[in-house]
Amino acid sequence: MNVLTLFGAASVTLMMLFYALETRRSVFTLLFALACFASSAYGWLAGTWPFGIVEAVWGVVALWKWRGRFGET
Repeated sequence: MNVLTLFGAASVTLMMLFYALETRRSVFTLLFALACFASSAYGWLAGTWPFGIVEAVWGVVALWKWRGRFGET
């Protein structure tokens, strides 16, 4: 297993973890967005640009969602 594969696996694992915790605190929505962007970077670096685009869109959607929830505790 190379470093790029480990980076991709870690990114997707963090995405799932933060998505599961999203309802607890708004910071998990922000962390989910950042994990989406990391996963997008993996997609681009691995040469799978459609995956990179989809993950980047998910990251933007999560940031938009977090921005709407920012005032919540």
